[in-house]
Amino acid sequence: MEESEKTYITEDKILIKIARITSAILSPFSIPFLAFLILFLFSYLRIMPTAYKLIVLGIVYCFTILLPVVTIFIFKKINGFSAKDMGERKRRYVPFLLTIISYIFCLLMMKQLNMPWYMSGIILAALLMMIVCVIVNLRWKLSEHMAGAGAIIGGLVAFSALFGYNPVWWLCLFILVSGILGTARIILGHHTLGEVLTGFAVGLACSLMVLHPMANSLYFFFRYILSY
Repeated sequence: MEESEKTYITEDKILIKIARITSAILSPFSIPFLAFLILFLFSYLRIMPTAYKLIVLGIVYCFTILLPVVTIFIFKKINGFSAKDMGERKRRYVPFLLTIISYIFCLLMMKQLNMPWYMSGIILAALLMMIVCVIVNLRWKLSEHMAGAGAIIGGLVAFSALFGYNPVWWLCLFILVSGILGTARIILGHHTLGEVLTGFAVGLACSLMVLHPMANSLYFFFRYILSY
């Protein structure tokens, strides 16, 4: 084997390894927890008591990361599925369903604690995004990783309108991260460019529909009209 071929193979392996690490770190499961963490660190919500913030983060972590990961792991072990097997569209429905159930319980818990709508709205946006992903996956496979990335950017736009801050630098950062993540998914062969872009669009749309103040104003307006 020529030296140039060896160098190419080595670089290719390194690129694939970086893509795998990127996909693992930027998992869709981490999106709601990351959103709450950013809210508590960089918005006016940082003035809330530490104990309250830890309780909220604990609830979000348990229902959006820990519980889905554990139940999906058990499902894979029971059926003897590998990570590659789970890439098949028909085998993705049960993990989706398990995750949706976890998010519903998280939403109910937040309702019991009377949390502000923009907090529970993060979970609701993620739940809506997953339901849309399940429906789309009946016909076509899309990228849940990129749906999560789109949801973050939609959340930034929505919360900037709600809290009145300039999101330009945050948007630049997360658009760059989204591009890196989408590229990683394509390099790993998990998705095509169309699946990556569609996933991003689904996440962005769901996040804006639930969290943006204008969308919420329309929702409350129509609910008020229908009540008469």
